[in-house]
Amino acid sequence: MTPDDYTIQEFYLPVGDGHELYVHDWGKKNAKKTILFLHGGPGGGVSDRYKTTFNPRKQRVVFFAQRGSGQSRPYGSLEHNTTDDLVEDIVKILAHLKLQSVVLTGGSWGACLALAFALKHPSKVDAMVLRGIYTGSKRENDWINYGGYRHYFPDVWDAYVAATPEQHKLDPSAYHIPRALSDDPIAAKQSAYAIGNAESALLILDDRFTASDYEEFDPTMAKIETYYIHNNCFMTDRYILKNAHKLTMPVWLIQGRYDSVCPPITAYELSKQIPNCELIWTIAGHGNDRPNYDVNRTLLLQIAGE
Repeated sequence: MTPDDYTIQEFYLPVGDGHELYVHDWGKKNAKKTILFLHGGPGGGVSDRYKTTFNPRKQRVVFFAQRGSGQSRPYGSLEHNTTDDLVEDIVKILAHLKLQSVVLTGGSWGACLALAFALKHPSKVDAMVLRGIYTGSKRENDWINYGGYRHYFPDVWDAYVAATPEQHKLDPSAYHIPRALSDDPIAAKQSAYAIGNAESALLILDDRFTASDYEEFDPTMAKIETYYIHNNCFMTDRYILKNAHKLTMPVWLIQGRYDSVCPPITAYELSKQIPNCELIWTIAGHGNDRPNYDVNRTLLLQIAGE
């Protein structure tokens, strides 16, 4: 992220295990409530484009790059990189900034991490505004790994299969996942490229997707995401859905009706489990499409503005 007139402070926070997290504290320093932004992926990192969701004259937002992601160090590391590690990293960030509690916001994996954090540290969460709901369950992971989306994006699935040797085409993920996590840099990049392109193509609702240039492609995000999904996000199956009834803080879920990455049924089931929850449907996909963006921005200004 780029420091600007609203940057309060920018620093690296050592969190143990050799990891240092990039943190960008931004906006109105004396805002009544602070927002903590959780990026997706896992492995997505933070960038200036995320600032557009917020009003720095009325809100204080803390951005940080999770372990191995973005500007955090060491870049791309999978060592000591689990959901529990990331949850405790948030505790360390809040302690460093002397924040007792925050409003959590994020989409996709960011939503999953927010829910996991809130279950373990509910007193540190004032409210949550989450988008593109993902909870790390086997059903959700299988949707991506085994092409549940092929009924809507058959061309995307076919392209993924086409990037697989003939003898592995019946189960392309069984071929690509181990390769993406391997120590062979060429094999890892090839399979991360296939995985990354397949998921990226699902983020938009028409045919505008263009695969990234292979030579310029950075496999890090796809590798970290594959590592988490391969390990079931380091949670027991349906852990969040089974425990969501324990969440008592206000929660808003923003879910695109046409989300092909995170099937809307998850948001619906989750909303039924959280006692103080509102599910807001949008005519949108998984990405930060305009309907998702507008609802997200409006809610956060109402909850954590001024």
